[in-house]
Amino acid sequence: MYRQQNFSLSVFSALFFIAGPSFADDWPQWLGPNRDAVWRESNVLEKFPTNGPAIRWRANIGGGYAGPAVAKGCVYVTDRQLAQGAANPADPFERGVIRGGERVLCLNESNGKIIWKHEYDCPYTISYPAGPRTTPLISDGKVFTLGAEGNLFCLDATNGKVVWSRDFKKDFNARTPTWGFSGQLLLEGDKLFSLVGGEGATVVAFNRNTGKEIWRALTAKEPGYTSPIIIEAGGKRQLIVWHPESANSLDPDTGKVYWSEPFPAKSGMSIATPRKLGDKLLFTSFYNGSLMVKLEPDRPERKTLWRTQKASEKETTHLNAVMCTPFLEGNYVYGVCSYGQLRCLKADTGERVWETFKATTEGEPVRWGNAFMVKNGDRFFLANEKGDLIIAKLSPEGYEEISRAHLLEPTNRDPGRMVVWSHPAFANRHLYARNDKEIICVDLAAKN
Repeated sequence: MYRQQNFSLSVFSALFFIAGPSFADDWPQWLGPNRDAVWRESNVLEKFPTNGPAIRWRANIGGGYAGPAVAKGCVYVTDRQLAQGAANPADPFERGVIRGGERVLCLNESNGKIIWKHEYDCPYTISYPAGPRTTPLISDGKVFTLGAEGNLFCLDATNGKVVWSRDFKKDFNARTPTWGFSGQLLLEGDKLFSLVGGEGATVVAFNRNTGKEIWRALTAKEPGYTSPIIIEAGGKRQLIVWHPESANSLDPDTGKVYWSEPFPAKSGMSIATPRKLGDKLLFTSFYNGSLMVKLEPDRPERKTLWRTQKASEKETTHLNAVMCTPFLEGNYVYGVCSYGQLRCLKADTGERVWETFKATTEGEPVRWGNAFMVKNGDRFFLANEKGDLIIAKLSPEGYEEISRAHLLEPTNRDPGRMVVWSHPAFANRHLYARNDKEIICVDLAAKN
């Protein structure tokens, strides 16, 4: 009863918190409401105040790469708690058994106080063991989460009680990938799609209400780390699944394969979310570069427009993205390459237009240098690994920085330097971002 009353109070507080005459929006999943990295709210500040934007609240949390999600007055985030006496290895690539648990936290959007939490035992066997990887997905009163060791949960959004759960290692004989289960969950209709692994189960469709398997498809040595997406092309809804061996199009209702295009990703690093621009579909990886296919207009098929021929993390031709999801608009691709180069390419040819290190490493190449990009109006908000938030314009003419503020301290040392590698959420004219110690709420509303 206490939890339910507390939740009601949180919703009331949050509604007051976002009240106003202008349009406001939640951020209930990976890349936002429409899953396209576009923040559609208006009345957002044009540049940061001299001392930076106001931080409304801070809340202590544990480690993790998982970004937060925001829905109906609550902020949802997952983290990891080490068991007493346990410690992460000095070498982040070392794989052993690290005792500890994962948590799903529901916070009050207006003040960051915990409304409820769901905890479960979860020994880690992965490299880079900071914590969970995937952003919670909230829909119709349910919260869907996927932990780094393959624990899939459907929770009641009001109190955190388990509606159903699946264990990928037990239920599908899946092996934990080197860097853990990281593919973002995808929901459409009554189906919840997830990368799983195991024989014939690289991707599985679950019933969203019961967790029952609807279908499974594709076999690959490992499932990879990217997010499945659904597109409309060739007169069909197509589920796009890119694992480290090939890019694939499936019928989301049945799992039937429409087409498959070989596109290997060395070390299993199929990570960046595929992006569609008109009839073009882009895939990009750290070692193997980019593949751009053109989707046929009258049937679910494709043909290759261009692809990177040489696999190299340093001698890069197009875009060798690691974690950054590229942004496509006009006839251009914007994304962060393997050593932190923010690049602009021509979408139809892959020709490089410009590059800069200013948004990521501020002037020098750094392996896996990163910034996450979200568009708002005619400019972008870039959250880089240094904990800075940047407002900039990206165009074929170049990178134009408007404003920058330092918001979070980098706390993760796994790549050999201190970084923030978690995608923020933009909701109700606020930013929600986390490192391995805290999550913050930052006011980005324009001051009239």
